[in-house]
Amino acid sequence: MENILHDFYYGFINPHERRPSASPEYKAVNQKIEDEKRYFIQKMPTDDCERFQKLEALYTESCDYEQLSAFSYGFKLGLALTCAAFTDER
Repeated sequence: MENILHDFYYGFINPHERRPSASPEYKAVNQKIEDEKRYFIQKMPTDDCERFQKLEALYTESCDYEQLSAFSYGFKLGLALTCAAFTDER
């Protein structure tokens, strides 16, 4: 426990950093997404392309909020489980 607190205090652990999944399935799905985006961007007029990119940015922003909420909930749940483990009087 001391090492994780030390690393967290000195900034070696940053909860906001996300490491992308290295699974082949994750990579395959993301490649398909990129291929589809490229296809549509090539077919669209410039105005629509810019609007499409703004839409993509909104999706990214929405995902960021969702991930923050999930992280907060998971962190609180972990603390609640830890507190329950230490206060269980059985």
